[in-house]
Amino acid sequence: MVFFIRLSLLFAALLLNGCEQRPTPPLDQQLYIWQRQWTPAHEAALHDSRADFSTLRVLALQAFPQDGWRRALIDPVLLKRDGRPLIAVIRLDGQLKTLDQDAVIAQVQQVLGDWQRQGLTLAGVEIDHDAGNARLPAYREFLGHLRAALPASLPLSITALPAWLDSPELPALLATVDSSVLQVHAVSDPRLGLFDPDQAKKWARAWSRVTDKPFYLALPAYGVALLSSTEGAPRVESEVPIEQGGERRELLADPQQLSALAGELRQHPPAHLAGLIWFRLPLPNDRRAWSLTTLRAVARGDALNSRLSLQLSEDNGLYDISLSNQGNLDSAWPERLTLPVQGCDGADALAGYALQQSPDLLTFTRLREGRMAAGGQRAIGWARCAKIDQGASHVDP
Repeated sequence: MVFFIRLSLLFAALLLNGCEQRPTPPLDQQLYIWQRQWTPAHEAALHDSRADFSTLRVLALQAFPQDGWRRALIDPVLLKRDGRPLIAVIRLDGQLKTLDQDAVIAQVQQVLGDWQRQGLTLAGVEIDHDAGNARLPAYREFLGHLRAALPASLPLSITALPAWLDSPELPALLATVDSSVLQVHAVSDPRLGLFDPDQAKKWARAWSRVTDKPFYLALPAYGVALLSSTEGAPRVESEVPIEQGGERRELLADPQQLSALAGELRQHPPAHLAGLIWFRLPLPNDRRAWSLTTLRAVARGDALNSRLSLQLSEDNGLYDISLSNQGNLDSAWPERLTLPVQGCDGADALAGYALQQSPDLLTFTRLREGRMAAGGQRAIGWARCAKIDQGASHVDP
């Protein structure tokens, strides 16, 4: 009897263990590096991003409708020292009238050979081409030829558009590559916003039903400006400045939104979703990208907060007044800052703020919009006073 009881308990335990859901593997986190001209600032950015992003997808080569081919001037020494898996991205502008298959393949092979001669070991190639649905059959044919020309051991991936979900050509197209990167940002009229998390989730789940291969989501960590145009639709200014005056409407992907979306995808990933790729690695002078501090916090799923405070540096009654952000979330410049003072005989604001002065109060008012990077500091003015009461100062967001 005891034997049968023990056997029953063992059988029940096996059933329970078999019903338990295995833990979902964590989503991979990768980075695009999209600067065409590398600078010394890349060294620190690569170093500071290593702990949070597994793989680097690096812009290698671009083809433009009018200007032809342009190579990115990478720093192979930095990439080799970094040591992370490296995927070379080939950007073929969507406005190209046709793809000259032999010419494109020759250019790709040449740049990959040059990278390898510089000591870089490639983990893959990605083709970034915003083909319209009508051109997907020709694009599939090109990818088939490229796949045959590349080493069989070198994975081939493509950047993909949600609009392709409407095409019956999509399954055959995805069959020619090893993985895809679904771009879910800035894919429609930017006047409607840079990113819609609900739409991104719908696209991701629809994509998971079309492909049986790994796919990634390309997520935004940047902003753009919309420039008014006499021709109707506004021009979009991103990494490269456009020489045009007039009003600029700034759009920025919201880190809080992206953090919530990434959390949902970690908990309930669509089938075949292998990871998230963030566009793009920010440098300190990148005025339209999140700071690396904020990007890392979002990728890790940390709680986000901005902690703005006034900082005073005094030398013989001369105060330098600055604003600092000690949180992990980039913040807009505050609209107003006030400081109780005594015995001031001079004060002024620096660019971006205006000063209103009374005998017992300095008020700095924002003149234009700007962003304070997480961990950053910005001087806003100076004052020569007998006393400034920093403890009673106020920052009004």
